[in-house]
Amino acid sequence: MLRLASETEVRWAEASVDDLPYLLVEQAHLEKKAAAAAIAFMFRYPDHLVLQEPLSELAREELEHFELVLAAMRARGIEFVRQRPSTYAQRLLEIVRPTEPEKLLDQMLCNAAVEARSCERMMLLSRALRGIDDELADLYHGLVGSEARHHELYVDLAKRIVDPAEVEQRLQSVMQHEAEVVATAPSSPGLHNQR
Repeated sequence: MLRLASETEVRWAEASVDDLPYLLVEQAHLEKKAAAAAIAFMFRYPDHLVLQEPLSELAREELEHFELVLAAMRARGIEFVRQRPSTYAQRLLEIVRPTEPEKLLDQMLCNAAVEARSCERMMLLSRALRGIDDELADLYHGLVGSEARHHELYVDLAKRIVDPAEVEQRLQSVMQHEAEVVATAPSSPGLHNQR
């Protein structure tokens, strides 16, 4: 259950298929950033032992996905280059409260929101790519389950640290904020932009 407050229209994926090189480079960067985010939690909150092993496993899985995307790029002659990041994550994190423990909760729920939106959009991409590039459709389809699990992991870990009722209530606020961020995102290529 992704708990998204809005749904992406199918036309987003249909338009995005025209920007596959951009999307693949972005996907590689996003996988690397997801690994870095998990590791950052581990270093920032070493006193929360409940976070350490699950986030270590998550970081390794994200790096495996990074390597899968790099291989898909190589197979298509797409070079891994620096890319200007979208404003999605920066704008999403505007909801994070400045003091602990609220800051930890909000950051974890923002990560859960990113994973949920990525899951939804990768599913749409996998469907839109079917018949155009079946190998790439399979790659995106294979990532969908991991993104859903990562979404649930961040929510479950938050519930181990903060009262579950508070987590659920705050998650609704974060997801509503995330929907507003997506609704006002630039109309340009990108997993978290509009098209």
